[in-house]
Amino acid sequence: MKNAFIFPGQGSQFSGMGKELYQSSPKAREMMERANEILGFRITDIMFEGSDEDLRATRVTQPAIFLHSVVLAGCSKLETPDMVGGHSLGEFSALVAAGAVSFEDGLKLVAARAAAMQRCCEKVPGAMAAVIALDQETVERVCEETPGIVVPANYNSDGQIVISGSKEAVSLACDGMKAAGAKRALPLPVGGAFHSPLMEPAREELAAAIEATAFSAPVCPIYQNVTAAPESDPARIKDNLLLQLTSPVRWTQSVKAMLADGATAFTEIGPGSVLQGLVKRIAGAREDITIQGIQ
Repeated sequence: MKNAFIFPGQGSQFSGMGKELYQSSPKAREMMERANEILGFRITDIMFEGSDEDLRATRVTQPAIFLHSVVLAGCSKLETPDMVGGHSLGEFSALVAAGAVSFEDGLKLVAARAAAMQRCCEKVPGAMAAVIALDQETVERVCEETPGIVVPANYNSDGQIVISGSKEAVSLACDGMKAAGAKRALPLPVGGAFHSPLMEPAREELAAAIEATAFSAPVCPIYQNVTAAPESDPARIKDNLLLQLTSPVRWTQSVKAMLADGATAFTEIGPGSVLQGLVKRIAGAREDITIQGIQ
C-alpha cells in the first residue's frame, strides 16, 4: 500500500478555517503567528472571523488555504507519504509537506503568486466555466475552433473540465460545448482566466521569486499539474511551478498516474473535501482504494 497526500486549491476556503487548530495546538499557533508576521497582516483574523467575501480575495484566499493545509500536515500524526500532489495552489502545499520548500519560503511564494495573479486579473479580465459530461477530446476541439483565447484549464475528473480565457471566447465556447453534447457549461464566479495564456503577466512577475527561492529534493515524488508525472528534481519542479500559471491543471491525469504507480490510500489535507470527490470519480469502481480527509 502506498500513501498519497493531496492538497486542495482555491475555492476550498470557509470562514472559521483553522480556528480550532490554532486554539488547540501550540505548534499550529506558532506557525500561524509566524505567517501573520511574514504577510504583514493578520490573515488568521480573516480566516477565523472573515466573511465569505473577505476570504474570496485572491491575496487572502491563496495564503489562507496554503497556511491551513501546511499547518494541518505539520501538526497531524501522519506517516511519511509515498507521493504527494496538489490542485493548482495546492501544489505549493504539497512541496512544503514533501520538504522541497520551507514553510516560510512556501508562504512567501504563495503570497507573491496571489498578488501577481490579482494584478493580472485587474489588468486583463477573463472568465472560466465548468463543462460537465463532455469528453476531453471534444472539449479541446471546441476550444480550438472557438475564436479568441479559450483553453482547457482544469482536467478535474472524467466528465468535468474547466475552460478559461477571454470573457467573449469563454461565452462562445460554452455555447459550443452545449451544442456538442455537454450536459452543462456553467460560468464560474472568478475574476480572471487562471491557467490560460492570459496569465502570462503573472508568470513573468513570479519568475524572479521562484528563481530566488531555495528548493531541495523532496522526500517523495510530487505529481505536478503541468506534467502529471512524478518529479523529484528541484530544477524541473521550479520550471513546472512557473509553467503552471499558464498551463492546464492535469488533475485527472495526475491521480491516474498515482494509481498506476501503486497509490491505494489518498488523504486530502486542508479545507474542504473537493479532491476526495474527484479522486472517487477518477478511481471508479476500484474497491482497494481508501480516501479520507483531514481538516
